[in-house]
Amino acid sequence: MAALTSFKGWTLALAVGMFAQACTPPPQRPFDPVDVPFRNPTAQIASQSDVTLDRLTGTWRVTQRFDGGLSQGLQTVIFDANGIAVDGTRIPLRYLGEGRFEGEAFSLWVHWMDIDSRTAVIGSPDGDFGWIMERGAASADRTRAAREILQWYGYDTSRLKGV
Repeated sequence: MAALTSFKGWTLALAVGMFAQACTPPPQRPFDPVDVPFRNPTAQIASQSDVTLDRLTGTWRVTQRFDGGLSQGLQTVIFDANGIAVDGTRIPLRYLGEGRFEGEAFSLWVHWMDIDSRTAVIGSPDGDFGWIMERGAASADRTRAAREILQWYGYDTSRLKGV
């Protein structure tokens, strides 16, 4: 009988703990998450391992973007040692290496950057945002390559918007 009472108490405590955890609000994000992710979560995904903070530092012009999440309405991105400025709004980021960054409640990956650091494809592993950005004039060949990378990683490029 004592074992049964102990089991009931343990079960009740577990249920209360699970309920409390379920009621905990998710962490705040610096942008509105999208209802339907821009990428298939079952597709493979990676970042470009040779992308360093030095290669990204500077001002970039967004040429195509998914219209939601961090990329909602995005036109200009400035990378520096402390994070990024998205259309003038500072967002702290921590560089993890190999083309990966971490914000307070999101991850930002560089999926691809051309050899001369003129074109880059940015996205999140969860598919909440993504964009193609350029330094200087855009190139049709680099833009095509950037879109192919997005498709390879499961992004729905039919949802990309030109800027």
